[in-house]
Amino acid sequence: MTFEPERLGQSRSDLAEAMRTLRRRAGKTQTWLARRCAMSQTKISNVESGKLTPTLVDVELILDALGSEGAEAQELLALARTANTEWQDHWSSRRRGLDKKQNELARLEASSTEFRYFMLSAITGLLATPEYVRASLAAVPGDQSKTIAKKLERQSILHDSSKSFTFILTEQAVRWPFIPSLGMAMQLDWLASVSRIPSVRLGVIPLGGHIPEMPLNTFTLYDRRLATVETGTGALILRDHRDVNAYRESFDRYERYAVFGDACRELLSDWAEAFTRLGE
Repeated sequence: MTFEPERLGQSRSDLAEAMRTLRRRAGKTQTWLARRCAMSQTKISNVESGKLTPTLVDVELILDALGSEGAEAQELLALARTANTEWQDHWSSRRRGLDKKQNELARLEASSTEFRYFMLSAITGLLATPEYVRASLAAVPGDQSKTIAKKLERQSILHDSSKSFTFILTEQAVRWPFIPSLGMAMQLDWLASVSRIPSVRLGVIPLGGHIPEMPLNTFTLYDRRLATVETGTGALILRDHRDVNAYRESFDRYERYAVFGDACRELLSDWAEAFTRLGE
């Protein structure tokens, strides 16, 4: 199936209709199908009405129960995979208001417990100083003061002892001179401070030695249920467990090359001093 961002929303209703048609063609009731798949009849009803997007595992169970196989089954599985993917482009987010996007992120963070962030080229808002946050929104037209305030407000979640955060930053993400040198020095000092928060584990991957990996994107994992993958023009929201697990495995590989604790803070201190010298 060709990836077409504009089709992601439509695929959910297409999947619902296809699952409903498949069951009816097999001459089975929702109650019968629910019993065979160890699901509730309400869940089957919600899947067929489009109120609930089924996972690939759900779809596989339903296909097996209804005896669907071959090309038809593969097409439905491809449709389910697309239905579990969401595309959020930057332009739509800006039209809605970036402060609303911050509210969405805050709700997602409130409902999650374990967070994993891989930062390839920049520092995420949860770790950014006010100057860095302002610079990240400088190219967006209009007054972004509400968005800046909400970005900084979200950082308080790092002190929530019921949650755990692991941040992995490449050396490039840490040292890219996104703001003036003295501001970068303050940003790196701030990273070192955040690394001491009990719920936070912060590591840096130094660009030295042999790293037989080639990361392509910044991504974030929320528990085992969702992954967001950033691109130059937007973000993919992945809910299929296979996609989420693939990014968890990538994260685990990158983590092996990162340094944490005192070794990480020593690197951050050295790089901060270099920025300070540049700013003098």
